[in-house]
Parts: sequence; C-alpha cells; structure tokens
Amino acid sequence: MLVQYEDNVFINCPFDQEYKPIFDAIVFTVYDAGFVARCALEISDATQNRFEKIVKIISESKYGIHDISRTELDPINSLPRFNMPLELGLFLGCRKFGGRKHSMKVCVILDKEAYRYQKFVSDIAGQDIFSHDNDPRKAVEKVRNWLRTASKRANIPGGAKICERYTAFEKDLPMICKALNIETRELTFVDFTHVITEWLKVHTI
Repeated sequence: MLVQYEDNVFINCPFDQEYKPIFDAIVFTVYDAGFVARCALEISDATQNRFEKIVKIISESKYGIHDISRTELDPINSLPRFNMPLELGLFLGCRKFGGRKHSMKVCVILDKEAYRYQKFVSDIAGQDIFSHDNDPRKAVEKVRNWLRTASKRANIPGGAKICERYTAFEKDLPMICKALNIETRELTFVDFTHVITEWLKVHTI
C-alpha cells in the first residue's frame, strides 16, 4: 500500500459483529472526509505477525482512532480484551519516542459511555475522549468533528451530511456487491474500502 502519512488514519477498534455497524460507519467517514482508513484487517501476509502489522501501520499513520468500548469479560475465559488499550499505548508511545515526524501524531479515543474510561484506564485523562453511546451516527459525528479539528482541513463535510451520504451508500451497497459477484457479508476490509472509494468517485460533493 502506498504510504500517505498525512492522510492515513489508523483505526483501532473491536472487529466483532456487534460493533460492525459502528466500524463500517467510521471507515466511511474517514474516506468521505478525504483520508485513508488503515487497520490490521488490511494485511493477510502470513509471514508477518499481527503485532508487526500493527506497528507498521501505526508508523505509517499520522492520525489514530481508538475505541476502547470493549472491556467486558470474555464469557469463556472470564478475562477482558486488552488489544485496544495495547494498540492505543503503541500509538501514544510512537508519538512520544518516535522522533520528530511521529511527535505530530494525533488521536481520538472513543468509548460507549462518557467518563467510563476513568474506571479502568485513568492514565489517558487529558486525551481527546468522546462517547458514541453505541450509535453509528454519533460515532460519525465525533470522528468527523475530530478530523476537522485535528487536520484543520476546511473541505470536510459536516456530520449530518456524511450520515446522509452513508445512508445512501448503504442502500447502494447490495447492488454494488451484486455487480462485483460478491455477497455483502463476504466483503473483506480491502473489498469494503475499495467499494467506498469507487462510490465516492461517482458521488462527489
């Protein structure tokens, strides 16, 4: 993948089915705002372990979106998921110790409830932390507003407009998938981002 540091947005979030509506909405928002979404799902190289993949993507991304809303105990192991806090720590560590280029990194932290983070990861107080209430539309608005503030780019559509466009994209998605001979449920992250970029070429603002 062509490295575009100033445009790349690393997305660190849950990948379960329950979270997927929020994840898909965030990915669309990133592209509609003129950026490129990056996450561990983009690489399927078996010679590279997951940690190395994440480190590489973080090193290639100026921006980071970190959702720490999945802290519940796993029903099988009775242990919490620590992947998201770990990747957030990697991003913050890269900003702190990665040299001049990485010192300009910026990130936003999302959770499902306001101030909930104070109960399990209070050391991140002082970062940009916003609640989406498990609502994709709120996630769109929070991410859009953060990208506008962090990047200073004036051509980013408003949150309501992006939500409107995402609704239109969702309606078109089954037809697009049919033309590509692929089931909507089969879309990989690479497929999904390709479909978004092609749709945006036609539906310019």
